[in-house]
Amino acid sequence: MSNTETALKETMTSIEGAVGVALVDFNSGMALGTLGGGKDLDLGVAAAGNTDVVRAKVRTMEHLGLKDEIEDILITLGSQYHLIRLMKGRGKSGLFLYLALDRGRANLAMARHQLKQIEAGLEV
Repeated sequence: MSNTETALKETMTSIEGAVGVALVDFNSGMALGTLGGGKDLDLGVAAAGNTDVVRAKVRTMEHLGLKDEIEDILITLGSQYHLIRLMKGRGKSGLFLYLALDRGRANLAMARHQLKQIEAGLEV
């Protein structure tokens, strides 16, 4: 089990093409921890904006009567992938990991697999 800081560091170092990562509380929209980002990627703004994305998808699923869980949400840009992974497990509900990847350097399938493993080991 790893803490937030360790998990964010592992994400940035082990996932090829990682540009920035945040652990976000989607009840408040606040980032509980961030690493990476920069002038072109404000992780605080991204945390708040992606909270709206998660809330909208949860609401839509409720309206559709879907009784399933969101595993992750992928947003594909011209030069980046943005991956939102909802966390599951005791003490993790209401949280998601947000990962921005450089599309030219990242392997999306591997990034999803590695982020799932990091999420499983994260103790909040």
